[in-house]
Amino acid sequence: MARKEKVLEFANKVSRKKMGSKSGIKTTDPEYMVLEPVVTDEMAEVALCLQMRKPMSAEEVAPLCGKSIEETTELLWELAVAGVCFVNEIDGVDKYWYETWVPGIMEMMVNNKENVKKYPQIAEAFEAYGRVRGPNTVGNFPVGIGLMRVIPIEQAIEGETRRASYEEVSKYLKDNDIFTVSDCSCRTAREVMGEGCGHLKEDMCIQMGHAAEYYIRTGRGRQITREEAFEIIKRAEENGLVHQIPNLDGSGKTHAICNCCGCSCLSLRSAEMFLNPDMVRSNYVSQVDKDKCVGCGECVENCQVNALRLGQKLCGKTHVPEKKRDLPHNTEWGPDKWNPEYRYNRRDVVDSGTSPCKTECPAHIGIQGYIKLASQGRYKEALQLIKYENPFPAVCGRICPRKCESECTRGDIDDPIAIDEIKKFIADQDLNIKQRYVPEIKNDYENKIAVIGGGPAGLSCAFYLAIDGYKVTVFEKQKSLGGMLTLGIPSFRLEKDVVNAEIDILRELGVEFKTGVEVGKDLSIEELRKQGFEAFYIAIGAQAGRKLGIEGEDAKGVIPGVDFVRDINLGEGIKLEGNVVVIGGGNVAIDVARNATRVGASKVDMFCLETREQMPALDEEIEETISEDVVINNSWGPKRIITKNDQVVGVEFKKCISVLDENNRFNPTYDDNDVKIVDADNVLVSVGQIIDWGDLIEGSKIELNPNNTIKADLLTYQTSEPDIFIGGDALTGPKFAIDAIAAGKQGAISIHRYVQPGQSLTIGRSKREYHALDKTDLDLDGYDRLPRQEAPHVDSDKSKETFKDLRKTFTEEQMKKETERCLSCGATVVDEFMCVGCGVCATKCKFDAISLVRKYDGEGAAYEDLKPIVVKHMVKRKGKIAVKKVKNLFTEKEQ
Repeated sequence: MARKEKVLEFANKVSRKKMGSKSGIKTTDPEYMVLEPVVTDEMAEVALCLQMRKPMSAEEVAPLCGKSIEETTELLWELAVAGVCFVNEIDGVDKYWYETWVPGIMEMMVNNKENVKKYPQIAEAFEAYGRVRGPNTVGNFPVGIGLMRVIPIEQAIEGETRRASYEEVSKYLKDNDIFTVSDCSCRTAREVMGEGCGHLKEDMCIQMGHAAEYYIRTGRGRQITREEAFEIIKRAEENGLVHQIPNLDGSGKTHAICNCCGCSCLSLRSAEMFLNPDMVRSNYVSQVDKDKCVGCGECVENCQVNALRLGQKLCGKTHVPEKKRDLPHNTEWGPDKWNPEYRYNRRDVVDSGTSPCKTECPAHIGIQGYIKLASQGRYKEALQLIKYENPFPAVCGRICPRKCESECTRGDIDDPIAIDEIKKFIADQDLNIKQRYVPEIKNDYENKIAVIGGGPAGLSCAFYLAIDGYKVTVFEKQKSLGGMLTLGIPSFRLEKDVVNAEIDILRELGVEFKTGVEVGKDLSIEELRKQGFEAFYIAIGAQAGRKLGIEGEDAKGVIPGVDFVRDINLGEGIKLEGNVVVIGGGNVAIDVARNATRVGASKVDMFCLETREQMPALDEEIEETISEDVVINNSWGPKRIITKNDQVVGVEFKKCISVLDENNRFNPTYDDNDVKIVDADNVLVSVGQIIDWGDLIEGSKIELNPNNTIKADLLTYQTSEPDIFIGGDALTGPKFAIDAIAAGKQGAISIHRYVQPGQSLTIGRSKREYHALDKTDLDLDGYDRLPRQEAPHVDSDKSKETFKDLRKTFTEEQMKKETERCLSCGATVVDEFMCVGCGVCATKCKFDAISLVRKYDGEGAAYEDLKPIVVKHMVKRKGKIAVKKVKNLFTEKEQ
């Protein structure tokens, strides 16, 4: 492209550089690149006659550039529309002036949607400016003097006696009478570059006063009232966004309020990438009261700059000295100290780990948090915290594998906390009231999303997409919803009205359900695309029983366990007589055996390869099965099914010596000489489930793994078909409902990003990498031995005669006693240096455990007064660096 001399000259003028000098702006620099597509040399000739922050009329500019007033007026207007200069009517006359690059010209140029769409180079130059120039600011700006400044959420500083009006959003809104709202320029730029983070940009940035007038006149923003501006502030705070203001108008003055996210904001990048938070921070930092903190993680999830992480509250035996860190205040700061991958390497947990319960839960629910809320009788808030990660707490309170309990620190003292019983109690409070908790819908999108499969993964995905405001339709081939929750789990473990009650919340959120529709058979994914569906979440589950691969398994009376349970749940009137043999040792096999006792079997025997200790079924389930007179035969594998006239009459078993090989892989070995024959009138096979794809993925680019699951990215769940995402058993193979639920939420996050233009599926996304504290290093002496509360015992003679769930829920007294046993292992840890004092964490905490504390006293300064302040600070910093070098030199010599 031809070099535009006048444009380059103007770029140097704005930058206060001498054109052609060593430090001058060149054609490859972002300052020139942002102007080049839309500013002509003729426009630049006029712009060169303007002054920074000093309004001039066309009549004043025309003689300076040698053009007529009419031509000058026209070119000035073109500059204003492009975003190069402001225009306001002052004393009845239009006057023009330009601002700094950032905040200023570049934001305004990005807010010309038509130009940015036509010339992505504008957005790219805006992003490049801070990345290229940012290193020069590190350590050189005192707190409060940066080009942009974080303004804390007012709710977070209400109790602060030293609060100042220049750090209150309400002050700026009350000081002005004219307001506009526009799209966030940073997120617009990131979106244009295909690097959006899922935080949406629409109607997020507020302009005031002269900026609002300019935005109205040039079509950049929509005029709003002060009340609407306050509503936008509220919406931003609900979504965890950070308030920032342009900080060059002088203390207590600004012309805009931005609502920013840490993964796209080009100002917060100063803190995150260059580790230079002083450039943007408020006067506050977060501090955690560990006694109140319960490590729920709400603050960590919402911290935009990753200054908060989960750690431990309990004292360890080993003292770990705090690592010394270099700071830009007194250290030379180069690329070796930056964090250029900050948008990808976000961490949720400190190196030493956090609470085992949150770590082990597949959905990483804030378990400590809801236990504490329940202890305080705040049941609706507890439910809200659970549903942040799990839409089906009543279901999971009855069937969860309780991985959290198996790793509970309390178990190292006496017995683990009855976490699931507490969750069940909380959820039942919601089931038993007229006005149930329904999450608030955040947005209103027109995008249509199809969820294929109405089991826990699909329903979870639909739930979170609906909360985001999407139009979701769930397609389920069965006539009832719930998948294995409804059809694969017996009613005596999970009543169907409980499942349906929790699904009803999805209906209230606007989710549409189409049952009895098999995608791939009744209609194809391609047909759904033609109907306007923009993305698909496949979660059909592992709904077919795995075969044994032995002689006789196709005989009459040999029934797949999953089919057997499904037919009972569908009310097919299944009856069995005589001796029933169940093959398998997992939870499904347990369900099959217990069902068999309820449909007429006179004797039920389970046979499995594993020893009693190795059985994959939960101990509690095994004990309940034995109490119902089911006999469990361990360490036996089926050799053949014996038939007569194609009807099963028995099973020959061989002794299993070991299930796993030396590499801990499933590879059973047998003693073929140790066999026995067992009479059987029916054989129920429950040795695992497989996925039956039917014609669902026929003709697509989707690839299958050797185990028949779909190949997909393990973070985003995106398949080889970009608009198709996968989750639940179809991705992982058979797992528990809570695993599927967790996958559903992650699928919803990916789909939200996919259907919004320019969004990355990975940028700014938590990888959910949790690890537990070292329990062997804890000092657990001195804790009371409080007995674990137990739900009332179920009479096995009564239970095996009914399909009703006879298990009772804790009484409120029991629940309160059980919550007292929680050790509250985890707590949030704040990196005060990285904290920018936005207050988001304090507003998200339900326990008043985080507060903003005033640490600094920095005030903003007008652009015209900035240079001497910065120079003075730079001189001091150089002195500190020199002193530190001398100290280090002497320290090295002494060593």
